[in-house]
Formats: sequence, C-alpha cells, structure tokens
Amino acid sequence: MKPKRIVPRELAGKDVEGAVDYYREEAGDQVALGFIESLQKAFDHIGRHPRTGSPRYAHELNLPGLRMWPLKRYPYWVFYVELDSHIDVWRVLNSQRDIPTWLSEEEPQP
Repeated sequence: MKPKRIVPRELAGKDVEGAVDYYREEAGDQVALGFIESLQKAFDHIGRHPRTGSPRYAHELNLPGLRMWPLKRYPYWVFYVELDSHIDVWRVLNSQRDIPTWLSEEEPQP
C-alpha cells in the first residue's frame, strides 16, 4: 500500500520552525538536524501506518479522528488526522506543553 501524503498545516510548520530554531541556538546545528531527521521518520511512519497513533487527545478534547505520534529522542508529538487523500498534520508540539490549550489555538483561515 502506498503511503499517504503528509500535509502540515501552517501552525505545524511554525511549530517545526520554532523547534529547529531552539535546537540550533541551544545545542547546535547537529541537534537541529537530528530533530528534522526524527520528524521525517515520524512522518514516514504516519504516512504508512496512520492508525497506529494514539487517540488519547481525541477523546479528551472531543476531536474525532485526532491522533498523535511521538518523535524518537525528542520530546515532541505530531498531532494529525487521517483523511482519504492525505494526512492532515495539525501541530508538532513539545510534550511538556499544555497540549489541550495549544491544540485549541485557531489557525488563521486563508
């Protein structure tokens, strides 16, 4: 079965940019590149096996279909919804954050 295409929302892109900037400033380019590599591996896994992510926050926040998948070696979770045509990545958040509050932030509409 062909993997589904990963489509990050604008807020997810900003989350990733913020994490990369943080790691670059605090730990250097190699750690930032490691974060990007870990994120790509998570995206690859989600694209091939979207139903393996945890639905924990879907139940907690009453957001049917929402799942999350952790990055390896980095304290970040990818929040996404599987659609027929692709994987809709909502956010990429640090697991130490107040996840319900961060997930409820609205993305500006085009």
